[in-house]
Amino acid sequence: MSSALDSRQRDRYSRQLMLEGFDDADQTRLLSSRVLVVGAGGLGSAVIQYLAAAGVGTIGVADDGCVTRSNLQRQVLHGVDDLEDRKVDSAARSVELLNPDVTVETHPDRVEPGTAPSLLEDYDVVVDGLDHFPGRFVCNDVARLQETPFVHGAVYGLEGQTMAFRPGGPCYRCLLPEAPDPGAVPSDEPMGIFPTLPGAIGCLQATEVLKLLLEYGTVLDDHLLRYDATDATLTKTALEPAPDCPVCGPDGVESVEDLAYDDRCRIER
Repeated sequence: MSSALDSRQRDRYSRQLMLEGFDDADQTRLLSSRVLVVGAGGLGSAVIQYLAAAGVGTIGVADDGCVTRSNLQRQVLHGVDDLEDRKVDSAARSVELLNPDVTVETHPDRVEPGTAPSLLEDYDVVVDGLDHFPGRFVCNDVARLQETPFVHGAVYGLEGQTMAFRPGGPCYRCLLPEAPDPGAVPSDEPMGIFPTLPGAIGCLQATEVLKLLLEYGTVLDDHLLRYDATDATLTKTALEPAPDCPVCGPDGVESVEDLAYDDRCRIER
C-alpha cells in the first residue's frame, strides 16, 4: 500500500496525525493491518467500532450468534433493525457506515480447536471478545503457538479486566491454567452485566491493539488491569510467565496439532 494519504483520509484521521510521533507512515500501517475480533457482543462492539474509526484496514469478526433484543442493552454495534440477523453481518454493516476505508471479513462460526488455526493465522492481532472459557483458551493457545498477540478482555457484573499477551511474556494460561469449576463463574450463559462496562473494557482493549500495531507507547503485556465500576477502582497486578504453563512454558506443546482438551479446557498430554 502506498504511504501517501489522500485528502479525505488526511481529514478523517487528522486528530491522530496531530499526535507527537504519529505520522502518515503510522496511519498507512494501520490501514494495512489485519485484526481478528472473536466475539461481536459487548466487548467486540467497542473494539470493532474504535478500530474501524482509527482506520485499521481489515477487521475480521468471528461470532456464530444472532442479534437478540437483550443484546441491545450493551452491544451498541447492533440496533433494532438487526434483530435476528447474524452478528457478523450486523457488524459489517455498521463498519461500512462508519469508515469505507475498512474491510470486514465475516466468520459466522464458533471458534473451536479444529477451526481456530486457519482462522487466526492471517491476522496481526487477535482480540478476545468472548463470554465462554473454551473459546478463550483455544484462541490463547493457537495465538501463542502462531506467535500472534492476543488481547484479552472479560466482564462480569460491574467488574472487568484486560491484558495483552504476546510472545516472550505470559499467556492467558499463566493467569488461569484451566476453566473454573462448573457454576463458579458464568460462562456462555446469561449473566448480569452493567450496560457501560463492556464499552469501558473494550475501549481499553482497542487501545492496546492500536499500540501493538503501531509499536506506540508501553503495551499492557506484563500486568493484568482490573476495573471495578462500583467505586471506579483500577488495579494493576503483575503477571509473569508460569514455568509449568502447558503452552508458553519450556515443556509446553510445540504445535497446534498437539492441542487436545478435557472438559476443564486443560491441555491433554
